Amino acid sequence: MLVLLCTRTHTASQTAREEIQAIRDYDPSVTSDAQVAFTYSGLHAVWLHRLAHRLWIHNHKFCAQIISQLARILTGVEIHPGARIGKRLIIDHGTGTVIGETAVIGDDVVIYQGVTLGSIDNHGMLRHPHIGNRVLIGAGAAILGHVRVGDDARIGAHAVVLDDVPCHETAVGVPARIVGKGNTGHR
Repeated sequence: MLVLLCTRTHTASQTAREEIQAIRDYDPSVTSDAQVAFTYSGLHAVWLHRLAHRLWIHNHKFCAQIISQLARILTGVEIHPGARIGKRLIIDHGTGTVIGETAVIGDDVVIYQGVTLGSIDNHGMLRHPHIGNRVLIGAGAAILGHVRVGDDARIGAHAVVLDDVPCHETAVGVPARIVGKGNTGHR
């Protein structure tokens, strides 16, 4: 297992640098890489998830779940170790965020606090959302079931998304409805 954790350190360090830079580009209050690395709990949740996910896919599921629960205790963000997360995910003020086992998140996604990427059916292989690239998900939003949120879409705060959201669209409300074009390049 130690070999598993120590492999690909160059790739892991490059990923960490990219994630720190993404947060610096996103958050104008950040003054240094050290500030991000030591104080950004959403980033800690993502880093711990990457470790847990690696263990999960190599069938060390119990260890992966222990790390996942430790991350939840430390950061307030719960990410199932089976979830697949792309590059440069930003979880801003992440307390209360929950990401389910079969969720897939693309690159350059921003998630605010209290977001749920959950299921509505505990049967079947694909129970959680598939989030495209460059998506922004507002605080308290719930995206439930095996729905797809397209690239460059925006999900409004406290929206409850039960149906697919096309690329470049904005969804708001309970239940969510499409209200217009999303803003590409939200970073």
